[in-house]
Amino acid sequence: MTIKFRLILMNFMQYFVWGSWLLTIGAYWFQNKHWTGSEFGAIFSTMGISAIFMPALTGIIVDKWINAEKLYGVMHIFGALSLLILPMITNPYAFFWVMLLNMVFYMPTISLSITVAYSALKRNNIDVVKDYPPIRTWGTVGFIAALWTVSLTHSETTANQFYIASAVAVALGIYAFTLPKCPPLMKTTDKKSLVDLLGLKAFTLFKTPKFAIFFAFSMLLGAALQLTNAYGDTFLHDFANIPQYKDLVTVKYPAIIMSISQVSETLFILAIPFFLRRFGIKYVMLFSMLAWVLRFGLFAFGDPSGGLWMIILSCIVYGMAFDFFNISGSLFVETQTTPEIRGSAQGLFMMMVNGFGALFGSFSSGVIIDKFFILPDHSKNWHGIWLTFAAYALVIAVAFPFVFRYKHTSALKAAIQHI
Repeated sequence: MTIKFRLILMNFMQYFVWGSWLLTIGAYWFQNKHWTGSEFGAIFSTMGISAIFMPALTGIIVDKWINAEKLYGVMHIFGALSLLILPMITNPYAFFWVMLLNMVFYMPTISLSITVAYSALKRNNIDVVKDYPPIRTWGTVGFIAALWTVSLTHSETTANQFYIASAVAVALGIYAFTLPKCPPLMKTTDKKSLVDLLGLKAFTLFKTPKFAIFFAFSMLLGAALQLTNAYGDTFLHDFANIPQYKDLVTVKYPAIIMSISQVSETLFILAIPFFLRRFGIKYVMLFSMLAWVLRFGLFAFGDPSGGLWMIILSCIVYGMAFDFFNISGSLFVETQTTPEIRGSAQGLFMMMVNGFGALFGSFSSGVIIDKFFILPDHSKNWHGIWLTFAAYALVIAVAFPFVFRYKHTSALKAAIQHI
């Protein structure tokens, strides 16, 4: 197999593992276990907790002591074991701790997979900038394939989703040991402080108003991402409790409908260069926020029958909501920081989105739903839930252009021209 194909297979399985349960665990939680929204919010917070510290910790380990591909394999094997335990759990508190353990193993594999891929491509004199994005796209294909697999096997509300994820995780863990070697490159005698290794110098960016505001909005948008991941699939599943909807294909296979979001994600990536050149980074970020308003608002008024077009359009809009902020945000960091802290600044951006943003979105949404949107018959007022989420995104979108005062720089213009 060629290097590119081996990395494609790695990325495919990497995101297949995640896609097997990420969007459908809500259906398992509410439809199967019948546990509360507040408790479910805590489950999704495990991603944020682990994203705050684990990628930095494993980064130090592979920089100084262990081959990245070996640690990558070990983490997936242990992650597979934790996934096998989840179906045996009978209370939400134990579920939280085992899921946190699983996330401790899984979240750092995202950055480790990038490290392995970059190392392999560079050692084979392959252009990373040109050739890595198409390879990474297969990760999204893997995520979509996982959603279809779980949906077509009717595993969305059952523990089978965890068995599927575990099987692929252990296969990937074993496969990782066959990947090109990625040895530590930092000598143990290098005189770098722990502060340098953890990238904590990037936190000085908070002293700069434009960065403090940017990171604050990154956290708020990260919360919006958790809302759609956590509740989208179970929202469609709940229509099965309404007689006129229960036999519709949309209700029987909601994960397939939700996979339209990932297809859209891959397509909107192609549109980003045009939007950046035409409107600039600030307005591309604003478009992302308005897309989140549409994402939630369309869900509020959609249904699997006459309003199916709203649900599908919401899934299409997701591509703009997700891609536009993440890519334009990383470009902003790339062009506005000095080379010596550029890598750690990107890590800080991801920490605010996937770490603190995930924590905020997970905990707050669970509490809000339990307190305000549980009906007397214990069903959920989804119309009110999605309108509340839409209002949240709208407040962010309205405030952003007035608070975030930023104009194009020559460095950013040059970077956009090369996209």
